[in-house]
Amino acid sequence: MNFNERPILVFWETTKACKLKCKHCRAEAIPEPLPGELTTEEGFKLIEELTKFGKPYPILILTGGDPMLRPDLEELLTYAESKGVKVGVAPAVTELLKERLNLLRKHGVRYISISLDGMKETHERIRGVDGHFKETVELLKSLKGDWMLQVNTLVSKETVNDLPKVAKLLKDLGINVWELFFLVKVGRGTELEELTPEENRDVSHFLFEVSRYGFEVRTVEAPFFRRVYLTRLRDGLSDLKEVVERYSLGELYVKLTKELISLLGEPGKPKELKSAFTRDGYGVIFVSYDGNVYPSGFAPYSLGNVKEDSLVSIYRSHPVLIKIRAGEFKGKCGTCEYREVCGGSRARALAAGDILGEDPGCPF
Repeated sequence: MNFNERPILVFWETTKACKLKCKHCRAEAIPEPLPGELTTEEGFKLIEELTKFGKPYPILILTGGDPMLRPDLEELLTYAESKGVKVGVAPAVTELLKERLNLLRKHGVRYISISLDGMKETHERIRGVDGHFKETVELLKSLKGDWMLQVNTLVSKETVNDLPKVAKLLKDLGINVWELFFLVKVGRGTELEELTPEENRDVSHFLFEVSRYGFEVRTVEAPFFRRVYLTRLRDGLSDLKEVVERYSLGELYVKLTKELISLLGEPGKPKELKSAFTRDGYGVIFVSYDGNVYPSGFAPYSLGNVKEDSLVSIYRSHPVLIKIRAGEFKGKCGTCEYREVCGGSRARALAAGDILGEDPGCPF
């Protein structure tokens, strides 16, 4: 797919409403919808707009807040189905989701992502709801085999030490698509603590080790993981001591990797990297609850609004997106030999002051 012409994923923040109180919430979700969110008719228009990119149409990911709280959810799904637009959902784990699973199935939704931010204590501290860990695990068990399922996990100072145990849990559940969201200080995420660049390096190498257990590992706002993955595939090193010495890794990598091996046994061979090499504004685009268009949900840099502007025109023609897709970055990201496969987190660069600046979280 030519990402200069069309994204592979369009994320629509259908509402700010959500019943959870997650400490890292990008959307700063609240119990009730905010005024100004896209109406049903405006939602239809957005879905129609996706078909104007041409085939293959982008996949529409309904997110929020909690998209299950949209009262017109069935109308939106019916319309997308009629237009041939595939839909995925990123819902909150609540009783409402369980009630609406059959509705999703009925309209051909098969892509679903569920958040699990650590083991019980960590997850419930992040999510702000007692008993939510057990509820999430039980839901994952019920979804296994019936959905194209991925688990999303926050990576921050507060969650990083749980990663080996989460890997073990997912392995036991038979879930092999794991997407890790490296914290960017936006929304309520400003209350949490990002990893240092050196810790990001250690975790990226740890995630390479995770991939040796059959996981398809994906990262959000950590495209430098791709550089690590490709480098590790090229070099072919597997001995722990050799890896530490070759890449100057720290105690965090050693601790996480030793625990992973103790939980899952000796690893196998890594898979080839499955990645479309997207980045914020390149292969993905985000539409907020009120129609504003951003390069991603973590990069609230306004590019226009779908209430007045064509999403196709914004995506293809906005000067900032053209520069992002061309890799015209400043600082070390602008001179990096890996800028085509990585390009740095544009969201983290924006949080540091310049969406085209260097990614301060990258250690390379």
